[in-house]
Amino acid sequence: MLNFLVFGAFLAIMALCLALINKMQQLREAQQKSNRLSASLDEMDEQAKLIIRTDMELNKTQEELDKKISGLSVLQKLSHNISTTLEENQIFKKIEMEFIRQLGFEKSLVVLWNNLEKKFIICLNLGYNDTELPKIDSAVNAEKERYLKLIREERNVSSLLTGPGFLPEDKIKHLFSVNHFIISPLLPKEGSPGFFLVGTRNLEPRITEGDCELITILTNQISQAIDNARLFEKAWNSQQELEIKVEERTKQLTNAFDEVKKMNQRKSDFISSVSHELRTPLTSIKGYAAILLAGKLGAVPAEVKERLEKINRHSDELVHMVNDLLDISRIESGKVVLKMEPLELKGIVEKISDLLSEQIRAKNITFTYSPGDNCDTLLADRNQIERVFINLMGNALKFTPQNGLITVTTNRVNGLVQINVVDTGFGIPENAQEAIFEEFYRVENPINQEVKGTGLGLTLVKRIVECHHGKIWVKSKLGAGSTFSFTIPAK
Repeated sequence: MLNFLVFGAFLAIMALCLALINKMQQLREAQQKSNRLSASLDEMDEQAKLIIRTDMELNKTQEELDKKISGLSVLQKLSHNISTTLEENQIFKKIEMEFIRQLGFEKSLVVLWNNLEKKFIICLNLGYNDTELPKIDSAVNAEKERYLKLIREERNVSSLLTGPGFLPEDKIKHLFSVNHFIISPLLPKEGSPGFFLVGTRNLEPRITEGDCELITILTNQISQAIDNARLFEKAWNSQQELEIKVEERTKQLTNAFDEVKKMNQRKSDFISSVSHELRTPLTSIKGYAAILLAGKLGAVPAEVKERLEKINRHSDELVHMVNDLLDISRIESGKVVLKMEPLELKGIVEKISDLLSEQIRAKNITFTYSPGDNCDTLLADRNQIERVFINLMGNALKFTPQNGLITVTTNRVNGLVQINVVDTGFGIPENAQEAIFEEFYRVENPINQEVKGTGLGLTLVKRIVECHHGKIWVKSKLGAGSTFSFTIPAK
């Protein structure tokens, strides 16, 4: 019986041991689960913190982005506002307090350097009263070298970063009555520079880099607007000065032109009067010389006859000069009426060459006529155009030496016939090629000393050509001959 009880107690103890071992196993598993759960909770807590931080950063970034977008929208409106005027003093009136508030500030100043007075002047005041401005003006000019240096260095300062070499941050805050501020240089290319200040007394929100970027953009726009205004003012002033000068000069030229017209008219009237007065005694001189040469008053000795012939010849030259002067005077006064008609150019050239044939043969000169295509007909006054050919071909004969060559060529240019009289004569110096068409002008050269002339032939030719709405010019080189060219309307 005792053995049975012992054996039962042993079994009971074994059962309790097994139960205890089982419980301990369960406790270990539970502890492991608890540890794993605790680790998971810690990991979830870190992830939650990361999510919260990320969310806060995203919110901050979103707020900053929204602020920038809002700021850019305000800048766009403000830029449009200041670009609607080209007066410098009106630009600052376009910068209204509402725009500054929308950018997150409540105070603003524009201060420009006056180079004449050597001081800063406040040009825009938003958010400051009349008692604060004199203090600010005095303090800024007391430290003007620092502000000028800041402008020269083209850098911003703010409550975010004042930078070395400038005023202490607390001093700036106290002077401008702000807790946060941005000072940005105004750098127009035209005229004096300055700076733009914005600030707020609120402690929050603080100034950000985005705020500094927006204010930099704004100062660049204001600088550009100031540039445009100053350039416009300069251009307008220049235009006004130019208009006054043009008006004065026009008046002077008009008076001078009127005076020239009067003098020209008096000259023409004088020449016409004198020429008419010369004709009567010249006619008498030629008449008496002709009577004496004809022997109607008795026999004339050879020596006297020779001198009478010189009188007669010189009288003819004077008559020719008087006629040229009268013709020039009539053309200038508009008294010559041209009878415009189609003329065959070949017939005119042949007629004039036949008229000059004796002189051509005497100097053994080769004369040729080379017409271009579609240049056979002119629209001109026959008598006047023949005088042009007589003068030009006659001059070519005078100044072309023995065995020379004279050529008349033609070509068509824009509805006009261009006639060229080319010779192989002595030539004309370049500095005299315009002056030869002036009255009484003669080139100084050995040939002109031998060949007599009045200096009126080319003047008359020029007047006749211009009456036909053409023009005349010369190309020449000393020792290589000359080419006189003129244009006349085609048929």
